[in-house]
Amino acid sequence: MIEPIHTAQRRGTLLERLSLLAARWSGSAWAFATAVSIVVVWVLTGPIFKYSDTWQLVINTGTTIVTFLMVFLLQRSQNKDSLAIQLKLNEIVAAMRGASNQLINVEDMCEEDINRLRDHYAQLADRIREEKNPSRAHSIEEAQADLLTEMKTVQSG
Repeated sequence: MIEPIHTAQRRGTLLERLSLLAARWSGSAWAFATAVSIVVVWVLTGPIFKYSDTWQLVINTGTTIVTFLMVFLLQRSQNKDSLAIQLKLNEIVAAMRGASNQLINVEDMCEEDINRLRDHYAQLADRIREEKNPSRAHSIEEAQADLLTEMKTVQSG
């Protein structure tokens, strides 16, 4: 049995908390307003610094640093979100009666197996469109059994 997770009590490491706060803030209206303000101030100071190389270097260096850090912050957020979605989908698949448990952790399969599953579901979608009862549930195992039955029928006929 899995030990219950108390999300309200689990806050993570300092680095996790800081990256979560940074990700939330960087996607806010305040972050956008701050970025626009910095650019406006930079543009307005151009005449003061006679549009010098140093003046240009300030904005180039600042944007390069922010971009570099944001790449890692965005990737971390994307990875965490993807993992959370996959876990939720795994729970749904595991809990649904008649659903194929082969799809649990499908994201860990090799690309060839995932493409084979995609092809299977494309064929299944075609079959469902042809059926009179399109709301009927279908699992991989059921489709494999149907395919074997069809192959036996073709071979014997």
